[in-house]
Amino acid sequence: MVDKMLRGTDEVQINELTRFFIPSMDLQLKNKVIIVTGGAKGIGEGIVKVLAKEGALPVIIGRSEADNLKAVQSVEASGGKAFQVVAELTDPAACEKAVAEVLKQFGQIDGLVNNAGVNDGVGLENGTYEGFMASLHKKCGALLLDGASCFARIKKIERSYLKYYF
Repeated sequence: MVDKMLRGTDEVQINELTRFFIPSMDLQLKNKVIIVTGGAKGIGEGIVKVLAKEGALPVIIGRSEADNLKAVQSVEASGGKAFQVVAELTDPAACEKAVAEVLKQFGQIDGLVNNAGVNDGVGLENGTYEGFMASLHKKCGALLLDGASCFARIKKIERSYLKYYF
């Protein structure tokens, strides 16, 4: 529902909506490195902005460097900090490389928001079995790959923010 509300909304309007609907909270995220997959647009970008507003360092992982950099610049223009890594999240090697890059840059990963996904319109009603399974892989494969890449590094942290719900 929120995604439908934001379609066609420009960046200024999104910033205003974020300020109106999401007041500052103390989520104790100051200096926490939080990976946000698909954090360059839409709901993911909103998550990145809220994390930055809370003092966290959101790391956007997405396939488009231009989109990633635009989101990072938007956060920085608002006084926050953000970082980006380009990766195709359906590729296991790219997920591992992205996580390694975050660790190299910051030495820690405190949380993971698995937001990446594609609404390709394929469903049980209007697609083939092969198309449905390919769509499912695109939507859920990144969840498993990113989580597996991060889990071993995060689980040792006493107050980690990695949660899995299946």
